[in-house]
Amino acid sequence: MSKNLTKRSEDYSKWYNELVVKADLAENSGVRGCMVIKPYGYAIWEKMQAELDRMFKETGHQNAYFPLFIPKSYFSKEASHVDGFAKECAVVTHYRLKTTEDGKTIEVDPEAKLEEELIVRPTSETIIWDTYRGWIQSYRDLPILVNQWANVVRWEMRTRLFLRTAEFLWQEGHTAHATEREAIAEAEQMMEVYADFAEHFMAIPVIKGVKTANERFAGAVETYCIEALMQDGKALQAGTSHFLGQNFARAFDVKFANNEGKQEYVWATSWGVSTRLMGALVMTHSDDNGLVLPPNLAPIQVVIVPIYKGDEQLDAISVQAKELMAMLRKLGITVKYDDRTTHKPGWKFNEYELKGVPVRIAIGPNDLANGTFEVARRDTLTKQTVSHAEVVRYVEGLLKDIQANLFDKALAYRDEHITPVNTFDEFKEVLENKGGFVAAHWDGTTETEEKIKELTKATIRCIALDSMEEDGRCVLTGAPSARRVLFAKAY
Repeated sequence: MSKNLTKRSEDYSKWYNELVVKADLAENSGVRGCMVIKPYGYAIWEKMQAELDRMFKETGHQNAYFPLFIPKSYFSKEASHVDGFAKECAVVTHYRLKTTEDGKTIEVDPEAKLEEELIVRPTSETIIWDTYRGWIQSYRDLPILVNQWANVVRWEMRTRLFLRTAEFLWQEGHTAHATEREAIAEAEQMMEVYADFAEHFMAIPVIKGVKTANERFAGAVETYCIEALMQDGKALQAGTSHFLGQNFARAFDVKFANNEGKQEYVWATSWGVSTRLMGALVMTHSDDNGLVLPPNLAPIQVVIVPIYKGDEQLDAISVQAKELMAMLRKLGITVKYDDRTTHKPGWKFNEYELKGVPVRIAIGPNDLANGTFEVARRDTLTKQTVSHAEVVRYVEGLLKDIQANLFDKALAYRDEHITPVNTFDEFKEVLENKGGFVAAHWDGTTETEEKIKELTKATIRCIALDSMEEDGRCVLTGAPSARRVLFAKAY
């Protein structure tokens, strides 16, 4: 199996696009801007989904489902929200097709115009807060802690598999609270859940922070985020959690009687991650040989490949392989035994390297004779001969080691690419030649933020929660500043 991948150092963007397709994660579809997620890619997404769903439920949330279509009038109720999404909305105007008079084609029936247009959901705050009005009467009905797994549509003209598509999969949490303090605590908690997931399952180190007013979610009072750094020095927003204040409760007249019987508006949050995480996973760890998957999210953690001549050898190896497979599965390790006779071992080695399977075990006639296995790890492309007696314990430890190694490697890269600067010349030089996060003073104005973006294409990724107060001067205007913020070019 020939990989023929473009090298990352030659063209990172092309390398990414080729890898997503060649590793069987996804492909472009017949619908412009929309992708087909293939079974192997979807299996990774399912593992992400399962872990996040568990974490949401452990923090008291329940899943529900709301309509795909949202009446246009709902969007006009929260002005900043509609402004944020107006340019990306797909609109349903008719409900019927008809055959043309010549019977050869189909057209939209002009008689079947909807009285009110429906928006295909770009996000669900409006439909959900309209629904919550009927669910909430008193403080006893609060909090509402609901999440939905769904697809959304945001009409993108420049698309890229997983990172930016017109339709994508995600989860969106929408919660309602009696107090401001509770809602802020919820928004912060969900940012922590996302950070925990990114670091422990995706092996991606993230910076926790808040967005500037300019970068906030449309309709939010505060947006908390986790920011990751890809191998090409560009940042990627890996998850956001929004404190919405009482904006949506006011827009949709959602009030409750507090414990003194007084009417108050409800406090809200929303939070979400999407199939963009698949893009982050590919770009953080993978190499010129293909995908590199962290064991905690790999659909196949261990693959066993027999090396044989003739049926007799294959039968003998299969006995050993199936015994090993059973022992590993008892430990909850996902194992595949690839005994296909249609492909040679070298082809299989290549395929599983391309697909990022963390551990590969080869068994040949010599291994049978010596009571050994050849164990290869995908992250470092190194091999070890391990005895029959030790192999299960060795593989179990190896999977943990690979998970930790991928995180440590990504962390070292990230930390090397956070550069403090004090002048605009330094700022431009770091962005141009080194990339990564630039820690710089900013005067706090939207005008300066937009001017820097216009001049350099860099945006403020976040004001890091662990950033220290430090007197300084804005890199562009020289105006006073109390702390550094993190700028980067981003996906």
